[in-house]
Amino acid sequence: MVSDGDWRAAIGLPTLQYRARVMGEIRNFLSSHGVLEVDVPVLGRHAVTDPHIDSIATLGQSTAGFLQSSPEFYMKRLLASGSGDIYSLGKAFRAGESGARHNVEFTLLEWYRVGWDEHQLMAEVAGLVAHLWPEVGSLTLSYREAFEQYLNMDPHSATLSELQQVAAERGAERWREESRANVLDLLFSLCVEPLLPRGLVFLYDYPACQAALAQLYKNREGQQVSRRFEVYLNNLELANGYFELTDVVEQRRRFAADLSVRAAADKPLVEQDQRFLQALECGLPSCAGVALGVDRLIMQLLEISAIDLSMPFSWTRR
Repeated sequence: MVSDGDWRAAIGLPTLQYRARVMGEIRNFLSSHGVLEVDVPVLGRHAVTDPHIDSIATLGQSTAGFLQSSPEFYMKRLLASGSGDIYSLGKAFRAGESGARHNVEFTLLEWYRVGWDEHQLMAEVAGLVAHLWPEVGSLTLSYREAFEQYLNMDPHSATLSELQQVAAERGAERWREESRANVLDLLFSLCVEPLLPRGLVFLYDYPACQAALAQLYKNREGQQVSRRFEVYLNNLELANGYFELTDVVEQRRRFAADLSVRAAADKPLVEQDQRFLQALECGLPSCAGVALGVDRLIMQLLEISAIDLSMPFSWTRR
């Protein structure tokens, strides 16, 4: 049953105008920095293999496919074709995403810098946010430093049983059977994320087990970590970036590992995107990339507590 007034947008004209200004400023910022806007599909033939992301399937006589959870694979095909620095500002979709911080359809800004590393890209992310919010402060920590500060432990050298024990002590007894990546995620969300200072916080050198599509390397302590970073704004996760993996053999291995995790969790198996893998095989240039949630950015800029108040029509109003 639709109640009276539900047909209206969730936001008024001032917020609608502010969204438009933010979108315009994002485009102006990246254009002035020499980054080309590209238009990529939101409906594709393949879903991602990531076991933590569920894509939305579409049905049609000749167009069965998936709404894309990110423009990443298409953008990397453009990079491999010689596009140079590029960005996409558009819609992305993830099934089951709902709540104060999530919506099944959201606005995503993703951009790639050829020849840059993750630290150069973190600086540009800071510049973009400061362009929109000049007074914002910024802090940069390694993932290890954050765990040592808030949990007094090294997440890279701690054994799985030690991590599981800490999780159990924090009230998550059932996590004694979980994987290293999942337990680290839990400890981070329970014990680190809520204590991060306000403003912009950049975390880098994530655990190797959470590499996703990032390259691996040895940190100063000789520990293997991933060249991945995440960005938080006032304790809200805002962006996720990588010094991108370019090795097609390693990419195939990670896709296979993802599918094994999906099978163990009784999640639908998906076909690997062969055109994306062919692009890697032909040669993805050395680059860094980042994906930033625009709706979440607007939430923080306007000090809004729920994502559906930052967009005209969240899922609850459709």
